[in-house]
Amino acid sequence: MGNSTGSTSDVLDPSLAGDPFTIPMVYGYANNLTEIGADGSLKPELAESWEATNKASVWTFQLRKGVEFHNGKTLDADDVVATFNYHRGEDSKSKVKSIANSIKSVKADGKHTVVFELESGNADFAYIVSDYHFAILPSRDGVVDALGGVGTGPYTVDLFDPGVRIEMTRYPNYWKSDAAYFDAIKMLVITDATARTNALTTGEVDMMDRVELKTASLLAKNPNLVVEEKTGTQHYTLPMRCDTAPFDDVNVRMALKLLVDREAMLKTVLRGHGAVGNDHPISPANQYFDASIPQRVYDPEKAKFHLKQAGLDSLSVKLNVSDAGFGGAVDAAVLLAESARKANVSIEIVREPADGYWDQVWMQKPWTASYWGGRPTEDWMFSTAYDSNAAWNESFWKNERFDRLLLEARVELDRAKRADMYGEMQRLVRDDGGAIVPLFANYIWATSTKIAHDSQVASNWDMDGSKFMERWWFA
Repeated sequence: MGNSTGSTSDVLDPSLAGDPFTIPMVYGYANNLTEIGADGSLKPELAESWEATNKASVWTFQLRKGVEFHNGKTLDADDVVATFNYHRGEDSKSKVKSIANSIKSVKADGKHTVVFELESGNADFAYIVSDYHFAILPSRDGVVDALGGVGTGPYTVDLFDPGVRIEMTRYPNYWKSDAAYFDAIKMLVITDATARTNALTTGEVDMMDRVELKTASLLAKNPNLVVEEKTGTQHYTLPMRCDTAPFDDVNVRMALKLLVDREAMLKTVLRGHGAVGNDHPISPANQYFDASIPQRVYDPEKAKFHLKQAGLDSLSVKLNVSDAGFGGAVDAAVLLAESARKANVSIEIVREPADGYWDQVWMQKPWTASYWGGRPTEDWMFSTAYDSNAAWNESFWKNERFDRLLLEARVELDRAKRADMYGEMQRLVRDDGGAIVPLFANYIWATSTKIAHDSQVASNWDMDGSKFMERWWFA
């Protein structure tokens, strides 16, 4: 597999994963309590069943019996407890620590039962535990080895060279009888799109992610290749740090949002393979998407008004981008810089190297490019990237009303009331937040005709929910 991302700072620890290389890597060697199926529904994985009580504040999971870790240890409730405590630890660096902190306690009730007590109810908790960060790891004396690359998943890790490759072999005792059809997997980091495409056309790799849109139609004409795409919750963002001038002024943020020609970006950057965004992360694929919110459009005169409200006649800012942020990020930045001139806004585009982008640029520089796979539920997406205390709050946006609604909606079981809350939250992010969300992008990948899969593929992540390792096979 030719992969578009990968960094020398990558580690095997699931708690630190988060890109198209590390997500399938984790799903390759580990499993979760639950998983999102190819049809988008929630399915049991290491948990056979679960039940919510006490207004969804207590969740009880029944574990499968006889599941084996790659080190020979049999899965039990202690492993689940230790895994979640790893994320909850005081010194935890987990990217989902803010979510894990909502767990008041997690305890074993015998060998095969785990009971979670939450700080407050969460109707979506069974979805949350399907997240790759919460992959279940083997424990010893209540401690997990997060860097060992050992799990209950379909493949064992043979070689891990950060920023270069990972090599994995099918685990002979994998507990799923109808999955993991390849004998071995190699994921190679090939960040350059042309090199990745050449590797596929010459047969060096059997599949690749992030097909370059300008070559997609040509690739599709190759009789030995198949180009596929899937519409889901993936979206591109241009996050502005709300704790850094001039982006700490909501009028500056609004002006820049109004200077995005979204239709031009859709045609130029995505070549029509997606939809325009509305400066919040919830897509029509989500159940509480608010279709009544007006679509934001390019309006330089209104942008000038907001600049004046900020006490400015003109504005000069830097936008640090790389196509590692999302495919076409540099082109999107160029388009934005051109459209911004009509409002006396000068945008200096700083092109950053792909290697190290996620560590040295994203969430470090004041204005950058980013992408999100989205999440199956509104609470999950908002909790991950917009909660004031979220580790991945890439715009460093803090809004007390939003944070309060997030907590209230999480425990609300009345669907109509919940829809109203999530609608208001979408508006708050759109009008006050620090993230420009110009586009929702289709997932596009390509494979050799030797690769086959079921007719339905998941849309929660790229390449079948990042589970191609266990769901696809050689025809």
